[in-house]
Amino acid sequence: MLDYAVFPDQRQALIRELLQEKGRVVCVELSAQLGVSEHTIRRDLHELSKDGVCKKVYGGAVATLPEVENYADRTTTKTDKKSMIAQKCAQLIKANSCIFIDSGTTNLAMAIALPESVALTVVTNSPEIAAILLRKPLCEVIMLGGAVQRSSGGCVGSPALEQIKAIIFDQGFIGGCAMSLESGLTGFDYADCEFKKAVIRQCSEVIVGLTSDKIPAAARYVVADSSQIDVLVIEGGVSKKYAEVFQEADLQIYEI
Repeated sequence: MLDYAVFPDQRQALIRELLQEKGRVVCVELSAQLGVSEHTIRRDLHELSKDGVCKKVYGGAVATLPEVENYADRTTTKTDKKSMIAQKCAQLIKANSCIFIDSGTTNLAMAIALPESVALTVVTNSPEIAAILLRKPLCEVIMLGGAVQRSSGGCVGSPALEQIKAIIFDQGFIGGCAMSLESGLTGFDYADCEFKKAVIRQCSEVIVGLTSDKIPAAARYVVADSSQIDVLVIEGGVSKKYAEVFQEADLQIYEI
């Protein structure tokens, strides 16, 4: 049997595998599993974090996701899974309310899934989402202005930021690149993440729909602490244990 206390490279390789498989690791559990001290495990995680493998959090680490492809490429990936999440999100929309729908491919699918019988006001920073909603006869659509960012498919600059400050939303459907209880909702583009923060400040209820590959994991910039999110709509591939952790943190969970 391999003595992981003697072979640090093999120990770190195993931790890499566990991060890829589970998305997160806990120092206490790794210490017992590998027969080394928690100090040694924290040192390993520090080295792995320098290589961009993980982000250290209290008590352990979460996997760091690679940079996502641009918006146009994302529209053709995981379409079935996004559609299922989107349909559930659409069911959570409150009629006769004012909501914000963020740019992103899952939210695009939600706009498509929105029943034509629902009357509401929708504010969005996505031209593509706005175009779809204009086909819904009972939707009043407000499109935020400015330059459209290619990576996100939405307007996130100063004109959109100024407009958002003048609107209060009953619900906000926010996109993200990764999420963990410890790091919260995170993304890769600074300007996009700052825009999402501004939207969340205006929302009475924040709803996030994510595929299983984004949980638990971390991207570069924080969008929101877990405590700022009210509802998570997630794919059933998220481990039961981690879904329970979210529920214990007072997050309402819908697993699809």
